[in-house]
Amino acid sequence: MRVMISCGEASGDLYAADLAREILAREPETELTGFGGPRLKAAGASLVADFHGLSVTGLSEAVSILPRAFRTIGTLVAEAKARRPDVFVAIDFPDFNFRLMARLKALGIPVVYYISPQLWAWRAGRMKTMQRLVDRVLVIFPFEEQLYRAAGVNVQFVGHPMVDLAQAARSRAAFLTAHGLDPAAPVVALLPGSRRNELERILPDMAAAVPLIRQQIPGVQFVVACAPGLEDAQFAGFGAGIPGAPVLVRGAADEVLASADVVVVASGTATLQTALHEKPMVVVYRVSRLTYLAKPLTLVDMYAMPNLIAGRRIVPELIQADFTPARVAAETVRYFREPGHYGATRDQLARVRAQLGAPGASGRAAEAVLEVARRSGLAGGQPASGRVQS
Repeated sequence: MRVMISCGEASGDLYAADLAREILAREPETELTGFGGPRLKAAGASLVADFHGLSVTGLSEAVSILPRAFRTIGTLVAEAKARRPDVFVAIDFPDFNFRLMARLKALGIPVVYYISPQLWAWRAGRMKTMQRLVDRVLVIFPFEEQLYRAAGVNVQFVGHPMVDLAQAARSRAAFLTAHGLDPAAPVVALLPGSRRNELERILPDMAAAVPLIRQQIPGVQFVVACAPGLEDAQFAGFGAGIPGAPVLVRGAADEVLASADVVVVASGTATLQTALHEKPMVVVYRVSRLTYLAKPLTLVDMYAMPNLIAGRRIVPELIQADFTPARVAAETVRYFREPGHYGATRDQLARVRAQLGAPGASGRAAEAVLEVARRSGLAGGQPASGRVQS
């Protein structure tokens, strides 16, 4: 069995790695190849290319990486022609994966889309492309299943893989003590994002909010969750190494979140990870002016995934001009000063968690991927009669 996987950022790499492990647990001889990051590689996949430098946000930023993106797609197509996969699995990263899956589908390779793009929120016209090119869509939010089915797309709800992945290895006391912090003192976690251009726009104001919060909450401590692949120098704005500065922790976001009282987090997958720990949060985000001008094209008026799942704004969102150090500090301090607000937010986040399905999403996704591969008639790399040949 041959499976090609494509993911394009830190969160996708996390999901892809868990999917790869579940596939190998069921079919140990499976040959896994594709496009991803260090986690997918560590899980047993042979990477044809990695996504380092290709993961950006915004319209203007995306234009700058187009030449390399197209070269990478060409490399992956060449690999698929040389070692024909039984199935191609696209994981999120739609601008890249839509182009790649069109090329692979033309070769007669079946396509499974896992962690499907949020077409219900942005560029809904792509639903027709999904209907035409994708053999099965594996969705992670329950409301997505009905939307895709209504559009005539073969869809299956598998649940959210983060339900299994969002677990801390150590207790709050053990984690904070190991990093020289006081478990009895209040803790604010800071998650500024995983992409370079995110950090450039988000980190300065997030860092500037730290002293404002400290002035109002005696003894408060700060922990910064650094995404894998980012250099410590990129977090210089937090004053790393200076006594009393936020502590930088790499590759342990779940322990950071589990140990926090309140979280300031960049909009994205990390907001859902925070919700799974049921931690009250302040969601922030900023993109380039050109990208923000495209806001009228979106179909929703909220950004944070916990709010979208809840269907209403249960945690504050500070986007673009609203994202200021003073606003971040005010919303963070409110959680500490208003126990009723803090408790009500936790209750609502618990309801969000309950909507994300039972544990075992990656295993269910692996079974679906293998089912599509077996049905394709390409097992063992031999093209089935009647399929388009390269």
